[in-house]
Amino acid sequence: MAVSNVKTGFLAAGLAVSMVGVGFAAVPLYRLFCQVTGFGGTTMRVDAAVAATVPVSNKTIVVRFDANQREGLPWEFGPERPTETVSIGARDMSIYIAKNLSNEPVTGTATFNVTPALAGQYFNKIQCFCFTEQTLKPGEQVRMPVLFYVDPKIMTDPETKDIEEITLSYTFYPVEKPNMVDQTANGS
Repeated sequence: MAVSNVKTGFLAAGLAVSMVGVGFAAVPLYRLFCQVTGFGGTTMRVDAAVAATVPVSNKTIVVRFDANQREGLPWEFGPERPTETVSIGARDMSIYIAKNLSNEPVTGTATFNVTPALAGQYFNKIQCFCFTEQTLKPGEQVRMPVLFYVDPKIMTDPETKDIEEITLSYTFYPVEKPNMVDQTANGS
């Protein structure tokens, strides 16, 4: 009977360790799933060479640009233009402006999503300030580009073909310990 209890104990401990491992892996796996599928309004990231091969449609769509910053980030942050009408398939660029209102360097990182969420899989970013952390010097103001296109497949998907407007939303968060490699506000 003692051997059976020891075996059961080891099985229970192994199960507990496995569950903790699954818990830690859940967030990165979910993020990867969203990036691959566009689930939850997550935009797609594409290479410029791929973007150059996308056919341009004569149909247009309105893209609305939204900007937010979390408490603790002493920045002004917003789009240069709040909306643009873009040709589906054509590369376009939007500019966001950020200004550090503090007397010290501040690093931020941006999260993003697209609404309606179903459009996320068709909203493709070629270049974005959101790909890296951004550090602004005291009082510094920068223009941060987003180079993107809306995939023409949005017009043939029965669930998205009637979408006339997409909102691209960014939220900047303060970074406690900046990544020393990504400390530029160059939009790459």
